[in-house]
Amino acid sequence: MLQNRFKKILVGIDGSANSIRGLNQAISLARQSQGTITGIHVLPEFPPSYEIDIKSYRAQLSKQGKKFMASAKTSAARHGIEFHEKIASSKNAVDTIVGFASKNKFDVIIIGSRGLGSPNANYVGSVAHGVVNNSKVPVLVVK
Repeated sequence: MLQNRFKKILVGIDGSANSIRGLNQAISLARQSQGTITGIHVLPEFPPSYEIDIKSYRAQLSKQGKKFMASAKTSAARHGIEFHEKIASSKNAVDTIVGFASKNKFDVIIIGSRGLGSPNANYVGSVAHGVVNNSKVPVLVVK
């Protein structure tokens, strides 16, 4: 049934418990459909005037993102799944994820319902909500 449906899977990874659950769902789906996974991690982009003040913070976020991706790659490899990574910097994570999925013709986006983003999003995280509402690619939200 899923054999050819989800060959290219994009999964949002921010290190949160829900993004790890999303990765696990992506691995399961990739195994069923013999697909590949691309993990995407979006680093916040700060105005140039802040660069001097936050240079070490940006380096820490980048290092943390690479650590998340290495862990995700290891998890996928344990299940025989090919894993690619994309780390991007952006002022708008939603546009970055939706644009990347559309441009690269992914079959599905998998995203955790609540990640490490804004605590103001009550039930579905603000990034997940934005991706669901703006993507033409099917989205699976994992709780």
